[in-house]
Amino acid sequence: MDSIIFDVDGTLWDSTKSVAESWNKAIREHSSLNLTLEPVSLSRVFGKTMTEIADALFPDLSVKERMELLDVCFDEENRYLEDHPGILYPDVVRTIKELSLSCPLYIVSNCQCGYIEVMLRTTGLGPYIRDHLCFGETQVPKGETIRMLIERNNLQSPVYVGDTQGDADSCKTAGIPFIFAEYGFGDVPDAQTRIHTFSDLTKLLP
Repeated sequence: MDSIIFDVDGTLWDSTKSVAESWNKAIREHSSLNLTLEPVSLSRVFGKTMTEIADALFPDLSVKERMELLDVCFDEENRYLEDHPGILYPDVVRTIKELSLSCPLYIVSNCQCGYIEVMLRTTGLGPYIRDHLCFGETQVPKGETIRMLIERNNLQSPVYVGDTQGDADSCKTAGIPFIFAEYGFGDVPDAQTRIHTFSDLTKLLP
């Protein structure tokens, strides 16, 4: 293992409350939908691509309308998170600092452009993350985005830390080991390597 790539939602932090608040504002102001999103409903779609999220949450709209509303939601979300950031999981800052001393750290997420930057800014994690890439930039499935980041940084033996079956499947596509964060949003029954808390990662370093 020469590097660690992290997912964001359900792995580093939980932003579902703030995201629900910002999206509900966008939905009220920019659509006629009678819809109020709850944090738990968002946790079920976090980790999916932006297109999949739009299809799941706004099925009554046309494809064009779904994506237009989702873009508005994302813009509102990025602004809202600056003042109402997500909640980091226990020991994330301390563990990231410790890991960064011996291992380059990266992020790949299925999020929109700007989201990772807001997370890094509001949590103070920015100095410890070497590079990041998201679906908003690549517009390809997560496994391919992971491969792009690996190639861009010439990583030889990376591992990926995530919390959903989609993350595990993406690692298979990318051809790298997966570490399942059990405390997150999803379930990966067949995961071979697991962490119960974020700080457990320090025990996996050689």
